[in-house]
Amino acid sequence: MVLPIVAIIGRPNVGKSTIVNRLSSATDAIVHDEPGVTRDRTYRQAFWQDRDYLVVDTGGLIFNDDTEFLPLIREQVMAALAEASVAVLVVDGQTGPMPADQEIADWLRQHPVPVLLAVNKCESPQQGIIQASQFWELGLGEPFPVSGIHGSGTGELLDQLITYLPGVDTLTDVPETRVAIVGRPNVGKSSLLNALTGENRSIVSSISGTTRDAIDMLVERPGDPEKGIESKNYRLIDTAGIRKKKSVEYGPEFFGINRAFKAIRRSDVVLLVIDALDGVTEQDQKLAGRIAEEGRAAVIVVNKWDAIEKDSNTIYEYQKTIQDRLYFVEWAQMIFVSALTGQRAEKILDLVDAAAFEHQRRVTTSVINEVLQEAVSWHSPPTNRQGRQGKIYYGTQVTSQPPTIALFVNEPKRFNDNYRRYIERQFRQQLGFTGTPVRLLWRGKKSRDLDDAQINTNRATRV
Repeated sequence: MVLPIVAIIGRPNVGKSTIVNRLSSATDAIVHDEPGVTRDRTYRQAFWQDRDYLVVDTGGLIFNDDTEFLPLIREQVMAALAEASVAVLVVDGQTGPMPADQEIADWLRQHPVPVLLAVNKCESPQQGIIQASQFWELGLGEPFPVSGIHGSGTGELLDQLITYLPGVDTLTDVPETRVAIVGRPNVGKSSLLNALTGENRSIVSSISGTTRDAIDMLVERPGDPEKGIESKNYRLIDTAGIRKKKSVEYGPEFFGINRAFKAIRRSDVVLLVIDALDGVTEQDQKLAGRIAEEGRAAVIVVNKWDAIEKDSNTIYEYQKTIQDRLYFVEWAQMIFVSALTGQRAEKILDLVDAAAFEHQRRVTTSVINEVLQEAVSWHSPPTNRQGRQGKIYYGTQVTSQPPTIALFVNEPKRFNDNYRRYIERQFRQQLGFTGTPVRLLWRGKKSRDLDDAQINTNRATRV
């Protein structure tokens, strides 16, 4: 279901992101006392009374200035306004009306979208009325004194706001695959998001650190009823480029990187974007390790492949080198693309589907134990110096996302790292699990407890 959109607009540093966090009851939008923190348009779901809607945060709007990102920010604001049912112009009650506020108000009057005027930073209810009264001169109707920090006055603003929203039915949960796009700065993450969505959803620039917020975008992939293929929904999350920790100063970049790590944690599948020109760096390795630690499924996307001089062996050489260096995620599938030209970008979601399926797949206890029996027959567990051999009694999958298998053994210490890796390889060879980490839990089990545990496991399997 397409929700109505409320666009939050204003000049830099008036508290737009604070208002967005207040209206959406979230803390996702980066708030920092510095102009130009928000650049892309970011969406948050919100609710008031009986209405669901999307509130979209935008960058600070400045006209007649084409330096750095300002022209691109204007494009993002215009795109947000074009799809909005109502706009909220946020101004600063502590500074009073500014020429830039009047300029934006005049610009908004040229559009057919209804506009509400929110006078932010009115922390005192008594003083707020006086502060807000100064903004009648903008000619946008009644100014609402509000405080994004404390929430005062936002109820009156929202009561008026929902009168402009079209009625919608009660929302139903739509299954979606959450896909985080992560990587170092300037590897093409935002270009990849734009290629996957087919629109300029994120600002793309050669300047490192352009993206700061984690940008969510819901995309529907049409199905094919004749082939029995259902449509699928994906929540694509573009994230800030992640640099070395020692290179990051406290501020917008620091918050953006924290949002990126949270995006990894809340995703089903992570697209780890690698720059084909730079190859795998130390920071890429750390990101791969982070993905594996969080237990997320992954696809390695090698971007800028169009810029590489190639022969018939180039792709195989690159693939071998990348797999060797990203051994943390050796189970992840790899694809070589060009976000700039769109080359093979449409195939990325196929790999996402495969990884997401394996990430949530469950295998019966009987199948797991068949694999274990064959693995042990080919390679017996090691024997320690005292002549005591390790013994695997049975295994069972205890959870998914990622697939986690508990192995009950006589003594976990008797199984060295080599043998544990051998068992994991056997599971992957026999059961698949391509694109997802597999966790093995080695649990010691006394022989006298084994029979009762096996009975309970069999009962659970039958249920």
